[in-house]
Amino acid sequence: MKIQYLGHSAFYLETSTLKALIDPFISEELQTLDFSEDEITHIFVTHGHGDHLGNTIELAKKSGATVISNYEICMYLQKQGIQVHPMHIGGRVTLEFGTVKMTPALHGSGIETENGIIYGGNPCGFLIEVQGKKLHHAGDTGLTMDMQLLSSEKIDVALVPIGGNFTMDVIDAIRAVEFMKPKTVIPMHYNTFPIISASAEAFKAKVLDADVVILKLGESYSF
Repeated sequence: MKIQYLGHSAFYLETSTLKALIDPFISEELQTLDFSEDEITHIFVTHGHGDHLGNTIELAKKSGATVISNYEICMYLQKQGIQVHPMHIGGRVTLEFGTVKMTPALHGSGIETENGIIYGGNPCGFLIEVQGKKLHHAGDTGLTMDMQLLSSEKIDVALVPIGGNFTMDVIDAIRAVEFMKPKTVIPMHYNTFPIISASAEAFKAKVLDADVVILKLGESYSF
């Protein structure tokens, strides 16, 4: 499994059976993409905020990708002619590429439109298993005791927010890693805006029980 960091909380995920984007708020500074936009098969959306829904509509229409998200976001997207697969917290499903479980996140999910904010359902994270490898994208979330339940999943790579203010900060993200017990953790959702400024190096220095990989914009990691 290969992932490329696309900025903020956005990642490209590729295996022999899957070419997917997660929260495609893709940085305009990104110089190289490890994928062709029209080859994307799936898009995972953790919640409705603009910095996570991102370019989902444009990319899904261009590629024909199926969007996997909560029921409310899927219904919003379906009205715009997009193919969707709705889920909700705790649900697990086997699809053509592997399995997906929707995990809890403590956050909001309102979708901003020209007519105001509409209800975007429950925010979430995704536990994605493909060919025996498990990736957990926590979405935007605060620290929660539910993260302890993920330790039994034996996560290979966890993507966790560290920027604070809207999500966990470095201190709480360290505790989240202790709860989830992944083999490797990659920090995300930091330094995009001044209010979520954080040090990935400080995070790495204090995580004791997992390898920390800090990805620069456009860098890839395989596991």
